[in-house]
Amino acid sequence: MNNFVYNIPTKVYFGENQLSHLGEELSKFGTRVLMTYGGGSIKKNGLYDRIMEEMKKAGLEVFELSGIEPNPRIDSVRKGAQICKEHNIDVLLAVGGGSTIDATKIMAAAACVEHDAWDFMNEKKAPINKALPIVTILTLSATGSEMDTAAVISNPETDDKIGRLDPNLLPKVSFLDPSLTYSVSQYQTACGSVDIMSHIMEVYFNMNKDLFMLDAFMEGMLKTVVKFAPVAMETPDNYEARANLMWTSSWAINGFINGGRAKAWSCHPMEHQLSAYYDITHGLGLAILTPRWMEYCLDETNVSKYVQFAVNVFGVDANQDDMAIAKEGIQRLYDFFFKTLGLKSTLSELGIGREHFEDMAEKACGGAVLKGFKPLTKEDIVKIYEMCL
Repeated sequence: MNNFVYNIPTKVYFGENQLSHLGEELSKFGTRVLMTYGGGSIKKNGLYDRIMEEMKKAGLEVFELSGIEPNPRIDSVRKGAQICKEHNIDVLLAVGGGSTIDATKIMAAAACVEHDAWDFMNEKKAPINKALPIVTILTLSATGSEMDTAAVISNPETDDKIGRLDPNLLPKVSFLDPSLTYSVSQYQTACGSVDIMSHIMEVYFNMNKDLFMLDAFMEGMLKTVVKFAPVAMETPDNYEARANLMWTSSWAINGFINGGRAKAWSCHPMEHQLSAYYDITHGLGLAILTPRWMEYCLDETNVSKYVQFAVNVFGVDANQDDMAIAKEGIQRLYDFFFKTLGLKSTLSELGIGREHFEDMAEKACGGAVLKGFKPLTKEDIVKIYEMCL
């Protein structure tokens, strides 16, 4: 196992009725709060009123920014940063899923600088030396943004969707109440579950031989999603299912499973281009791409990893030829995404053709090689996109 530093200082309140601590936690950072959220579902389900009541009891002054989009736009980030500057905001409260939290993270950084927020994301990669403190209330288990240093922002003007990692973006406090995800639709539960699995698989598919403990941990998390995603879809208010998905979501991407490994991710860069150009749901794009990526990358040099995945995650019979086991593992994943979870299985079903594949592949590999589990050139990535049609 490689040397590494692991430091996740996010304070997590997990479980029901933990919002009673919201006011005290926000007050540690000041009195002026910018609350960010998406399309307004928090007002329909009563969460908005609960939050406002807690902040009122704490004597906090609250400003709001609603309407943050899925695949959050840079314009929303700019609006939030401007509010922070105009009203001397002390702390940001993100209420929602990964899109709201990601946008809020870059707002918090942009509030501390004079340059445009997109400069954090584009080729300038402006340094993030400071960010206003961030508190989150999670309403969708998927991206793990409530407990990591990452943010992904879209710019429709340039057809770009770009991620940024920085320790200053890590939330200070996160409230994780599984009951707040009861109202999440079957479709979004399915897409979120795929996203969780993809975060794990981007790290799991690695040929290092000395990480038995972490591999076993990842296999356990993957099996957790396979077990509980269908339960949550069938019985939305099943607390055990929602709790298992929520906690797995956080641990899938908070850095613990990396163990010092530094392999580039593969499916996420390819999917970011799909949702940048076509604004599709991130988890759906990952579902369509992942089995095809696995199929394309499979060869005699890495088949042992596929065998491990197939046997330990999906219980494939190990008394077969390795290549047969590997292919059955891919088929089991395919069936889970498209039969069990009921997601669409091709880009054609989404009205997506090959017209932008060359440009998308160029961006996905940065004009060079995508150095993931198996290095992929622009031509390789185009072929994987074509397999998804």
